[in-house]
Amino acid sequence: MAQSVGIKDVARAAGVSVGTVSNVINRPDSVATETRARVLAAIDRLGYVRSESARQLRAGRSRIMGLLVLDMGNPFFVDVARGAERAARAAGLGVMVCNSAQSAGEEADYLSLFAEQRVRGVLLTPADATGRNIEAFRRHGIPFVLVDRVAEGTTECSVSVDDVAGGALAVRHLVDAGHRSVAYVSGPPGFNQVRDRRTGALNALAEAGLGPTALRELPTETLDVAAGRDAGARLLGLADRPTAVFCANDLLALGVLQAMYAAGVGVPEDLAIVGYDDIEFAAAAAVPLTSVRQPAVTMGALAAELLLEEIDDTDAEPGAGGHAHRRVVLQPELVVRRSSLSAR
Repeated sequence: MAQSVGIKDVARAAGVSVGTVSNVINRPDSVATETRARVLAAIDRLGYVRSESARQLRAGRSRIMGLLVLDMGNPFFVDVARGAERAARAAGLGVMVCNSAQSAGEEADYLSLFAEQRVRGVLLTPADATGRNIEAFRRHGIPFVLVDRVAEGTTECSVSVDDVAGGALAVRHLVDAGHRSVAYVSGPPGFNQVRDRRTGALNALAEAGLGPTALRELPTETLDVAAGRDAGARLLGLADRPTAVFCANDLLALGVLQAMYAAGVGVPEDLAIVGYDDIEFAAAAAVPLTSVRQPAVTMGALAAELLLEEIDDTDAEPGAGGHAHRRVVLQPELVVRRSSLSAR
């Protein structure tokens, strides 16, 4: 294995001191033209690449922003990452994307890694419903912004979508189509998004004069296609099966759709389905999926911009003041497709 070239090797090859090589890299105008050319020629000949991590440790400032999401297998979070990366790159920063896999333990590990790497700031979609991971991370003094969740009871910035309104949009649409019994495939009940979408669904049923018993909740341990298929199987086993189902995200909805297709249940003829997020696969499904659209790219970009403001405040001189923490709440939009267009 070839040994990496260090700054001492460059200094030796160019016949100068290590300090002169450092000046050529960091303060080139401070070095005589002839000497600078000799050092640059040595760097080129040896293939020297400076250690960015060492430079960051010396300066105490990283050029990396952390992004920790629930599930990078969900295209929604891929779009959030795209938006965040776009804003970060415009500010000269890179993004380290990590996946908690909806696990509080993995979230804690990644937050510790971010602290060890001294990232400039963190964008976080929390997996730990207790808030203990956030509380532990706050002690490091690294700015962070919550994404896809309102910062309840804290002073942190956040960017989220009005999930109560989104849940109401989904179920109001089903009620308007004639459905009077709706299943809610919810995902883990500890997630704020899951609870808020359920609240919106109940609000829409109440508007129609229907009580909470009109909503049949089917919780799942995860928010993926496999969990949706399992919920679909449970739905098929109900003696009084609802005529419509609202799913907490599109991956769950696609799983339910697969289960119905395998059982020969017509969608939307026998069961209407509405998802949430409006990922790209929703429109491309065998039966195009009605979904509540979240502006994921915009959410990621706005969250990164808020984090950059937080970073600027952290870097400012003491007493320089700062901006007020902001909580941005975006509005969802219902996208109607064939999966929900008829009722029995």
